[in-house]
Parts: sequence; C-alpha cells; structure tokens
Amino acid sequence: MIEALRTPDERFAGLPDYAFAPNYRDDLPGFEGLRLHYLDEGRRDGPVFLCLHGQPTWSYIYRRMIPVFAQAGRVIAPDLFGFGRSDKPVEDEVYTFDFHRDSLLRFIEALDLDDITLVCQDWGGLLGLTLPVEMPERFARLIVMNTGIGTGERPLGDGFEAWKAYNRSQPDLAVGSLVARATPILSDDEIMAYDAPFPDIRYKGGVRRFPDLVPSTPDAPGAETSRRARDFLRDEWTGASFMAIGMQDPVITPNAMQALRTQIRGCPEPMLVEDAGHFVQEWGESVVRAALRAFGDTA
Repeated sequence: MIEALRTPDERFAGLPDYAFAPNYRDDLPGFEGLRLHYLDEGRRDGPVFLCLHGQPTWSYIYRRMIPVFAQAGRVIAPDLFGFGRSDKPVEDEVYTFDFHRDSLLRFIEALDLDDITLVCQDWGGLLGLTLPVEMPERFARLIVMNTGIGTGERPLGDGFEAWKAYNRSQPDLAVGSLVARATPILSDDEIMAYDAPFPDIRYKGGVRRFPDLVPSTPDAPGAETSRRARDFLRDEWTGASFMAIGMQDPVITPNAMQALRTQIRGCPEPMLVEDAGHFVQEWGESVVRAALRAFGDTA
C-alpha cells in the first residue's frame, strides 16, 4: 500500500471559474487505494476531449477551455497523482515515468474512453503522446501545446537544464508564484488556486520529481517508450492534429515545438499564440475555437 496524503476539500472551495463537480476513482488496477480525481463535463454524444495537465499545475489550468470543449463533446480532465485533488504519495521515489503513464492507461480503460482527442501540454504531452501507440483504436485527434517527446536522443537544452536546477533547489516550490511569473494575466485568486493542492512541503513530491523524470539519455526510464511513440506518431498516426505554440516560452521554445511538429504525421502549420508563455491553456479559449474549426466541429 502506497502511503499518500489527501488535500483537504476546503482548499478547493470557491476557486475562480472552477465550479466543476469532482469525480474520483480509487480502483485503478495496480493503483488500488490511491484516489484519482477527474472532471467529467459536457455532452455524451460527441468526441471525448482528454485534457492532460503538466507540472506544477492541475486540471484547474483547463478551466478556460473546458466550457468550449463541453459544447462539442465530453471533457475528461484528470489530476495526475501528486497534483490537484488526486492523492499525493509521500515518498518522492514513487513518482516515476511509468507510474504516471500506467495510471493514465488504466484510467482510460476504466472509463472506457474512445474517440479521444488528446489535449496536452508540458508533462501532459510527455506522457500523453506515448498513449496512442498502446491503444491506437481509442485515439482520433491531437491538440498539442508546448510539450515534447522524451526520446533521450538529444540534449534537453540550456533552458530546460536551468529549470531542472532551479526546481531541485526549491523542494517547497512556490507553485502559484512560478505560474504567475510565466502568466502575467492571472489574478491573485487564480494564483492562489494553483497553490490550493499543496498545503505544505509534504504534498509536493510530484512537483519535485517531474523535471528530473524527463528522459535525458537513450537508456533513461521512459526513453524507449517515447521513441516507440515517436515512431508511431511519425510513421503510422492517421488522426487529425492541431498545434498551438506559446511564443514566450523560454523552456520549450518555438523551435522545439516546430521540431515536434515534424514528428507528428500530417500535423499542419501551428497556431502561434504570441502573448502566451509556457502555460498556453491560460490563453486557451481561442486555441479551442481554432482547433474545433480546423477539425470541422462547432462550439
């Protein structure tokens, strides 16, 4: 049994623009007893929009996008273990690439999701873009924002190495302040919402671990899986794709995103969100509407 903490519900009361009902699963095979939180909004007669967040955020980051997606289909937005309203294992060593990836695979199976449009950014993409190769029949489309595929074949870049070093130096990372520095459009209450899942340092194991989990060498955990996923997306992917790039991101740069585009078969020219930084979802309503137009949907 994995020892875990559960953020008190009152920390999530009254968050701005986040009046969504919580849903939970604590029976995922291999993760029994750990409670995973997710949002389940919108229509049941349209495609599924599976919205995967990154580090150090949670499903709150999709609050501007969910209402628009919900007009076109069903929106599923889980909190990864260690984040949001999901349980947070106490030991940092629990958090591995496969721990997170396997939990997402089991979650998709448990909800029997299909006709999935994967919506991903940051670790939502590092993990999420490896899922279609395992269950290609369930995935139909991609909406990709500032992220990558961690094949371990190239240096991660000075910007990312600097971020890793900073994250290591901040075991009690001020999450809200970090998001705010990259997202000047946030209100004080929205900044506080990013801090809500983390009452103190004990809850931040997932936050601490994620940057060092990005595969940096060919034999790193997750690298072989990521190469297999890259090959699938490059050579076999037949679904539609849409990419939006936050042009002010110093860590996952526009050049890195253009390189990723070449690894997704049929991915068209990206939408450039000139004012957006790393957390593109905060400018997300326009991204959703552009993606749905590109896919021929209406919302």
